Amino acid sequence: MAAPVVDVHTHVVPKGWPDLAAACGGSGWPWLRIDSERAAMIMVGEAPFRPVGAECWDADTRLADMTADGVDVQVVSPTPVFFCYDRPADQAVKVARIFNDLTLEVTAAGEDRLLPFCQVPLQDPDAACAEVDRCLAAGHVGVEIGNHVGDRDLDDAGIVTFLTHCAEVGAPVFVHPWDMAGGPRLDRWMARWLTGMPAETHLSVLAMILGGVFDRVPETLRICFAHGGGSFPFWLGRADNAWHRRGDLVRGASAAPPSSYVDRFLVDSVVFSTPALRLLVDTMGADRVLVGSDYPYPLGERPAGAVVRQADFLTDAQRSDLLSTNALRFLGRDGI
Repeated sequence: MAAPVVDVHTHVVPKGWPDLAAACGGSGWPWLRIDSERAAMIMVGEAPFRPVGAECWDADTRLADMTADGVDVQVVSPTPVFFCYDRPADQAVKVARIFNDLTLEVTAAGEDRLLPFCQVPLQDPDAACAEVDRCLAAGHVGVEIGNHVGDRDLDDAGIVTFLTHCAEVGAPVFVHPWDMAGGPRLDRWMARWLTGMPAETHLSVLAMILGGVFDRVPETLRICFAHGGGSFPFWLGRADNAWHRRGDLVRGASAAPPSSYVDRFLVDSVVFSTPALRLLVDTMGADRVLVGSDYPYPLGERPAGAVVRQADFLTDAQRSDLLSTNALRFLGRDGI
């Protein structure tokens, strides 16, 4: 029997949720404007944020697309606009519970083909640990987090506490960039998504390395960064050079050069071209890259895994690793 093809980077938006102001307190919450049976608009306050379709909430639509793309299993994660890290922790706990429970309803129809990842109130480490525990018990198989909480990056002590807990309970962590900087130079051409997302991920990988996180958290931590690790793989040589030549400013709490840590994390394959994928595999190793698509959003890859399948530089064994083996190891589901 062929190994299952796994897509580790997809998102969900439930079709409906309670009035969050009434359920959680506060104001200015996201809400869903239903435009038709199969189309809606995520609204933040009175401002349109993103159009979404039935593939976001309808398991049958999602499963049909997976079959068309040759994908056997999807990891289904929150859409980052719902993280709410800027809210008081008690509100973020309530909204996390609402969306996590709704995600289980969406993925239940897919049986073992749709694997739900939860969200947590990352601004409160104790609450985040409690929520990931609740969700693992309820049927989630991992957690998606944003790459920062305000000005606190992934080397923040509270976030390190949460990551350590995930390592201890065996919860895989998927890191997705969010809340990118804006301004006139970035608010055109989707520049926040085209330049800000890669930069955000790059910065957070560096924070885990230079902030000494990988020197402190258990090696059992399974953590994967979206979008090919952002710009980090392309500039790893620059980071190593700076670590050696300006160690007085760059080394931070890290015990070794940045390139020494590439075996401590994984990245997805959403880089859209064969040369970029070759660089990614050359930099990270064929055992550290796994298929992701960013389904169902328009900046994602369709069909999922196309670049991996078409890459003529990969051996058959490497292609199998990227399509299946690496993801199953990340999920702790080698026997799926």
